[in-house]
Amino acid sequence: MAAKLLLDQGYEVAGLTMSIWDGSIPITGSVKSGCFGPGEKDDLASAQAIAAKLGIPHHIIDLSKQYKDDILGYFCSTYLAGKTPNPCVFCNQRMKFGLLPLKAREAGIEFDHYATGHYVRTRFNPNSGKWELLRAADLSKDQSYFLVFLAQERLSSALFPLGAMHKQETKALAISLGFPELALKKESQDFLETDDHSVLFDTGSFRSGDIVDPAGKVIGKHHGLIHYTIGQRKNLGISGQSEPYYVTGIDQIKNRLFVGPKPLLYSDILKATSASWIAGEPPDTSFSAQCKIRLQHDPAPCEVKITDAGSFSVRFREPQLSITPGQIAVVYDGDIVLGGGIILDGS
Repeated sequence: MAAKLLLDQGYEVAGLTMSIWDGSIPITGSVKSGCFGPGEKDDLASAQAIAAKLGIPHHIIDLSKQYKDDILGYFCSTYLAGKTPNPCVFCNQRMKFGLLPLKAREAGIEFDHYATGHYVRTRFNPNSGKWELLRAADLSKDQSYFLVFLAQERLSSALFPLGAMHKQETKALAISLGFPELALKKESQDFLETDDHSVLFDTGSFRSGDIVDPAGKVIGKHHGLIHYTIGQRKNLGISGQSEPYYVTGIDQIKNRLFVGPKPLLYSDILKATSASWIAGEPPDTSFSAQCKIRLQHDPAPCEVKITDAGSFSVRFREPQLSITPGQIAVVYDGDIVLGGGIILDGS
């Protein structure tokens, strides 16, 4: 629908899809819709069919090696470090808005603008002379969280035709224009086509270890730290507690998993590193804003303090649940995305 809207606005449009699946990972049967898995074959065929229906050329760029080295490498190394990765944020920065347009140009595909179907908006601010990234009109489908690491160079040529629309409007438009298959197609909202991400890891790269309660008592065994994240309650394999226990901490060095009651998950401060600011720099050394600590989290009022060129701290006005090292903290000023970074810790 993004391509159709651009065609209707008079643009000359070509379709571009990256191929990232090389069959080397043992995902033998897809159990859900996802970006990485053997189901890519059907996705590529669908993209080609839609391009043909629109009457536009379509190009497939093979990025499977780079994806495996960069995104899967990042995913595995982050888990092995006792943190929780966010592959979608880095895939957008490094692959979709990085290598894909770069390799397309190298293949002789020329273009002035680079458009996607992300639900976000952009605008040029004449006062600052900078491009701004804004949340979508449909906040329930907003994807600005995933694009926080885009720089000015990318935003200046990016088009997001769906950003001002609501998802139901997009579906209704698809049906009215003779594309009912798009409105009915299941959304891909997962990284893998399997629930078992251990298939990405080398045998022996993780091992079982102790599960420890708040008093320091060993109350069970975990099956490898890659299977756990802060705030997790299910599949802990512990029982007999007086109240529900959650994962409250991960010690990669000693291979221990800390668990405890829900109140231990709340914190009003986080530290972030690898900071990236949409304007190229933060608005000030300290400022009021809102911060989102995962996709399904409403931006919460906070105070942001720049601690050095690549780091910042956030103090929330109210304690937040499950601030998770490795995840992305995104800072907003209302609908405007200011920037973000990788959560170092939440204490």
